[in-house]
Amino acid sequence: MKPKNLKTKIFLDSGDPKEAKEAFRFLSFLDGQTTNPTLISKNPEVAKKLARGEKLSERETLNFYRKTVQEIFQIIPRGSISIEVYADKTTTTEKMLAQAKEMYSWIKNARIKFPTTIEGIKAAQIAIKEGLRVNMTLCFSQEQAAAIFIALKKAKKGQAFLSPFIGRLDDRGENGMELIKNILKIRKEAKSKVEILTASVRKLEHLLYAIYLGSDIVTVPFHILKEWEKKGLIMPSKNFQYSAPDLKPIPYQKLDLNLPWGKFNLYHSLTEIGLEKFTKDWKSMVK
Repeated sequence: MKPKNLKTKIFLDSGDPKEAKEAFRFLSFLDGQTTNPTLISKNPEVAKKLARGEKLSERETLNFYRKTVQEIFQIIPRGSISIEVYADKTTTTEKMLAQAKEMYSWIKNARIKFPTTIEGIKAAQIAIKEGLRVNMTLCFSQEQAAAIFIALKKAKKGQAFLSPFIGRLDDRGENGMELIKNILKIRKEAKSKVEILTASVRKLEHLLYAIYLGSDIVTVPFHILKEWEKKGLIMPSKNFQYSAPDLKPIPYQKLDLNLPWGKFNLYHSLTEIGLEKFTKDWKSMVK
């Protein structure tokens, strides 16, 4: 049963339809699922092939991705399912859009993930204009978020997500949850309709604090959803406190939201590392 007063949407972060089926069994209110090249490469079916030294052609890899999200769609037919374009540092806006249009046709509730880069934002702007739903991924800074809010100001309610990755900031000693807190404040100042999707969740406390802060959505690995279920789907109290004494604070940045989005610093080393990781995992499947 859905916890009382839960307003944050709960997504599963996985490339495995079997996990989606099991998660939906004990969380009948599951609102969607996020996928990416790394999660698809970890799909048990693909993992077995790779362990045998087998690889797929580029088209076979794309077809497998399509089959996977179509299976997920059968399990969560009313949810939002994010599908990520293949993109490295050199991928153009045009190439991202070509992929996006094909992927968007796979299922009726598709949402296309674009990287938070110059080319990715340009692609998202065009996609929004053409009526596609988007999810801006690999966001690690307040300036990146501000640029998204400004660039996608024409997005309709529910049409655009922004996914800040908190766990990867934690990994390098920064308090990723403070980024969520700061971005929510910037979003309010920008009067943006872009929804905040807390991503790269590593522990139950991340989930609870995201709910406490009022994140629109949080996407969660299967094992953490299972832990949450075993603890009775506990909710953060009014006095909930998130403790991360070993992590460096991320101070709030007062940004000029009247600037064009291209004036903000979009570079972040973790965005670049994330692109490289997704590219490597995608190529690991391809002959």
